[in-house]
Amino acid sequence: MKKKIVIAGGTGFIGKHLKTRFEKKGYEVLIISRAAGDIAWTDLPGMIHALENAEVVINLAGKSVDCRYNEKNKAEILRSRTETTRMLGEAIQQTKNPPSLWINSSTATIYRHAEDRPMTEDGGEIGKGFSVDVATAWEKEFFSFSLERTRQVALRTAIVLGKDGGVIKPFLNLVRFGLGGRQGNGRQMFSWIHIADVFNIMLFVMEHKELSGVFNCSAPNPITNETLMKTFREKTHTRFGLPSPAWLLSIGAVLIKTETELILKSRWVIPEKLMKAGYTFKYPMLDGALENILH
Repeated sequence: MKKKIVIAGGTGFIGKHLKTRFEKKGYEVLIISRAAGDIAWTDLPGMIHALENAEVVINLAGKSVDCRYNEKNKAEILRSRTETTRMLGEAIQQTKNPPSLWINSSTATIYRHAEDRPMTEDGGEIGKGFSVDVATAWEKEFFSFSLERTRQVALRTAIVLGKDGGVIKPFLNLVRFGLGGRQGNGRQMFSWIHIADVFNIMLFVMEHKELSGVFNCSAPNPITNETLMKTFREKTHTRFGLPSPAWLLSIGAVLIKTETELILKSRWVIPEKLMKAGYTFKYPMLDGALENILH
């Protein structure tokens, strides 16, 4: 029988990448999503059938946070994460041969704004505000399931960098239009991870059956926003970039229907547990990651 992996919410940038990579390794990949042709969230028997005898289920489902935080969007951001997690857990409970591993997305935004020290899984401080409330509710829903035969891992994922989506294109556009200077005071930390390492971390977790619980899914070398923009300018051979003060970013965020938190919050996250477990990053430094993505 062909090995099987189920990806929930697998139609986005990360999901498409994972599907391609797992298929290259010989897996059958089934997708649960709202897209035509995939297993629907409303199809509980279909979900149970897909999960039966699967090696892993990976849940990436959730509305994009790249929007204005009005009441409607806030409700949907929360609901799209907690409800899909609950539905998956309930479906797993109804399988005869459940997946041996359930990997659920979480977010590095769960930690407080940190310019003073890095946040690790054991020493990090949970922050306050809407994004943190979503993250904590998401993880609470995930770990509310106590599954005897299914190991559970939550990946607190930093900003994912890759060729085919994510934040690379908006950053490149800023640099090309001469706006590639620091954003805000430029001291806020930028925690990131190359999409190749996201996939490799999932393989690592699959292989290391002693691992469970919460893991920071981020490269070990976060940098300041000022260094981030400087590196982008260097890689694109752009000589100058105008800085964007916080007040200007606030106006721009309204115009493009997003929030400044995505740029101004200092995310200083270190993957301590993964490193202690022996994971080796393919792209530990931003320079190498951008070299791969931009060329």
